[in-house]
Amino acid sequence: MIHMTETLAVQTVEGFLTPEETDELTKILDDHLAVTGWVPARPSEGMTPPEAAQAILDRAVRRALPALRRVFPSATGTDPWLYHDLKPGDRIRPHVHGVGDPEARPQRIARVAFNLQDADSGGEFYLDTSSADALWSDATSTGRGGYAPGTRFVHEITARTGPVKLDSVPHTRWTCTPPPGATVVYGTQLVHGVLPVVEGRVRKLITNLLA
Repeated sequence: MIHMTETLAVQTVEGFLTPEETDELTKILDDHLAVTGWVPARPSEGMTPPEAAQAILDRAVRRALPALRRVFPSATGTDPWLYHDLKPGDRIRPHVHGVGDPEARPQRIARVAFNLQDADSGGEFYLDTSSADALWSDATSTGRGGYAPGTRFVHEITARTGPVKLDSVPHTRWTCTPPPGATVVYGTQLVHGVLPVVEGRVRKLITNLLA
């Protein structure tokens, strides 16, 4: 049974990748970008990394699962990873993914984000917490799916669609700069984004934590 708190929790795993694994992952991605010439059409666009990169990250997830299950006890694994590359002026506006179909299987309960490279200035990841009723739909779990009966669900809200504009909702912002090699895992019902990159480059790998 998936508890609502799993979709609102935050956990970090320090040492998710070793320095050697990070170097290897960086080389694989640099080589792939050199061959493909991929450039994101917009800051939120991701690219599916090659299998060698996926394998490094998947091994790290398997190592991290015991620690992750302390906070996300329903976790079983992840989706394939996506690579994101942000340049100066890019940002990810506040958004929330929500649960989608609460009876679907597997179920996305959280997001996993690994920073391969931090910007020289700006580009910090953030979470917005808020008590605003406008974030929440009227839907609740009946218990027929995997969620505990009575679980509440937020609206899925992007920068362009949704019942409210997240920038206008009263909120408290929590910024995060994890140490090298660490990953941040945050529930799928949490509002989040990336502050504008001022100098340098942000390189991220993101996936879904599944139950």
